[in-house]
Amino acid sequence: MLVVAEQLDAAADMVVDQLNRRNVPVMRFDVAEFPQRLTLTGNHLPQESGWTGTIDDGRRTVRLEEVRAVYWRRPARPQIAASVPEPYATWAQNQADAAILNLLSALSGARWLNDPHADRVAAHKPQQLVAATRCGLMVPRSIITNDLEAARAFAKEVDGPLICKPVLGGRLDVGEDRSLMVATHRVNSEDFDDTIRLTAHYVQEDITKAYEVRLIAVGGDVFGGKLITTSKAAGIDWRTDYNHIEYDTVAVPADVATGVRRFLAYYGIAFGAFDFAVTPAGQWVFFENNPCGTWGWVENRTGLPIAAAHAAYLMGATE
Repeated sequence: MLVVAEQLDAAADMVVDQLNRRNVPVMRFDVAEFPQRLTLTGNHLPQESGWTGTIDDGRRTVRLEEVRAVYWRRPARPQIAASVPEPYATWAQNQADAAILNLLSALSGARWLNDPHADRVAAHKPQQLVAATRCGLMVPRSIITNDLEAARAFAKEVDGPLICKPVLGGRLDVGEDRSLMVATHRVNSEDFDDTIRLTAHYVQEDITKAYEVRLIAVGGDVFGGKLITTSKAAGIDWRTDYNHIEYDTVAVPADVATGVRRFLAYYGIAFGAFDFAVTPAGQWVFFENNPCGTWGWVENRTGLPIAAAHAAYLMGATE
């Protein structure tokens, strides 16, 4: 079994630990080790139905044809030797990235959690709202626009508080190897002006929350991590104020669990970190799914057996 993740990844550590307890042979590596410290050799002959060969990190070797499952968890990109100048270094990095990803994806019969090709599609937020609606989940009213009048019309239709969030990711590189998180934030329609024309803005109605849920889905299993926020900042975006979050577990309603499973099937993925708000009336409102989202803290705070569910799925014990 392969675990492909950054070296410092607590979730990957937890899954490896669970696999070790089950005596499952595991090779863990980061794509950043390739091609300088990791050797990949893949062979394919016309009469063969799959690829054969090896991955070797100098300590352990795995045969490609013996890989039965791959846990792909946000590895870094390949690191090219400093002796290679640009533009060749970028070209070489892209070649290495495509080689290892696409070769692993071509392995015959391997179970993925998740296939990164499907991950990339599943990460698109605007499409997620369509998929969630088709799968029976409730979603907030939303608009993506760079048109001032359209934004004002949307605000008038909602006639209530609004939030704005990034369409793609939430990190802003500010130089010197530093980045800032662009958090979800409240906006006032009275402040809308011509600067809306400068880029696309993703605006939603601000859902009144009794609490929030980080729902982790692994195959057919769903785990509800309950987040009760106790500050204004955390109530808008809990990632901005971890000191004011109380953690618990919550039972996932059957209709929500069914919708989540349909959502995973829609994208052909087996894992998702879903964000929901639960209203005072008990309605679950889907915000988004991160197909490679964090979950280690959910297990650590609540005791939910999420790592064990990963191991069971990778071993083929669950669907």
